[in-house]
Amino acid sequence: MRGQDGFVELRYHSKTSRSVQVEKGRVERTQFRRRSGVGVRVLDAGGWGFASTGSLDARSVRAAVDAARAAARASARGRRGTPPKLARGQLARGVFEMPGIADVLDRPLEEKIGMATRFEEVARNGSSSIRSASCGYSEIYEEKAIVTSDGAEVATRLVRPELRVQAIAERDGQLSSGFESIGSTGGWECLFRDASGEELAERAAAKATDLLSAKHPEGGRTTVILAPSIVGLLVHEAIGHTVEADFVQAGSVAAGKIGRRVASDLVTLSDSGISEFYHGAGGTIPVDDEGVIAGNTTIIRDGVLVSYLHNRESAAKFGVEPTGNARAWEYSDQPLIRMRNTYLSPGRQTLEEMIAGTTDGYLLEGARNGQADSTGEFMFGVQEARRIRNGKLAELVRGVSITGIAFEVLGTVDAVSNEFRWDLGSGYCGKGQPAKVDAGGPYIRCRALLGGEQ
Repeated sequence: MRGQDGFVELRYHSKTSRSVQVEKGRVERTQFRRRSGVGVRVLDAGGWGFASTGSLDARSVRAAVDAARAAARASARGRRGTPPKLARGQLARGVFEMPGIADVLDRPLEEKIGMATRFEEVARNGSSSIRSASCGYSEIYEEKAIVTSDGAEVATRLVRPELRVQAIAERDGQLSSGFESIGSTGGWECLFRDASGEELAERAAAKATDLLSAKHPEGGRTTVILAPSIVGLLVHEAIGHTVEADFVQAGSVAAGKIGRRVASDLVTLSDSGISEFYHGAGGTIPVDDEGVIAGNTTIIRDGVLVSYLHNRESAAKFGVEPTGNARAWEYSDQPLIRMRNTYLSPGRQTLEEMIAGTTDGYLLEGARNGQADSTGEFMFGVQEARRIRNGKLAELVRGVSITGIAFEVLGTVDAVSNEFRWDLGSGYCGKGQPAKVDAGGPYIRCRALLGGEQ
């Protein structure tokens, strides 16, 4: 590690997005958007500067470099404390192209509109109780080239298709909804690996219909088995953000806890630019936006916190290697420390064994929404839940929320399934700017506070 006065980073970024929305049998919206340009960061005289240009000619890029350098020097004049340094890490060189690009881009728009129309119709006709349905398809295609004055020289290409289907059911004035979504980094093979679009539409309609008859649960602290989608939401929102090094430096609950036990010894948690276990995780990146290889970082190993997530600057501050977590949404955005694919590692039990070993509790499936803060406290909505009584699944319940302190909840984990699933690939993470992420894991059994009617 060393000072990098005069460090320059150029990042060309082209992003093309397309989307189709079908509702009630009608194509409500089609959109096309393309943005491209160059973002420039300069570290000079102990200060950072950033500028960008939507023009790719050499004069405009040189002007952006000059503007970033002037901003860096102005920033340095008002700076207090130790000047920034950059950990080198494993800087990438070469071309990285993810699979599935031609598979997605070569399909005509008419085919994608027809697909969304067909899936919406399947959901809308799922039962006599369905009152409306919608289907949205979108895709993002990205090209990047990153060059730094200390050795990175890399180009990347990837595509991310996504699909969302929703059905609304009604009976005697009571409404319920069912929702299914998938997203991947790759082609059709990745997107529809686990289920076809028709099957997703049928599931959404069935959920909406079944929930009409479901009652609300009793609230209180109880044993819960969390499905991979909820595990993914938990480890992303309530754990992942607390270990991003910029949040750690701001005083998150994870600050100062490296080497300390923060979860059950059944818990191993990682964040990876690689799609582990199988291809296609929605947050996959081969290289981050500082030109660092985006490998796999173990955050919690056997219950012990062992690493934070870093960019090059925070890695230098902590005296560690960068983890490849610097990401920018568009060329005009500066890279921030962001997650990629965050997951809990699978265990050895089957889901059936976990249910059979539960005397009284709930099986929770389908994350609806959620929020968490820097203390790790969270509250998530759950799409559907089933009561577990004496080791058997019982009645369906609705209107469920789950609350707790993430590290405390992970400390109660006493069973982890051998099944693994990426389940948040259609999600976007917000932190000043969006980021495509994924999260998932196995089923886990733990204790948490369940919200419902008393």
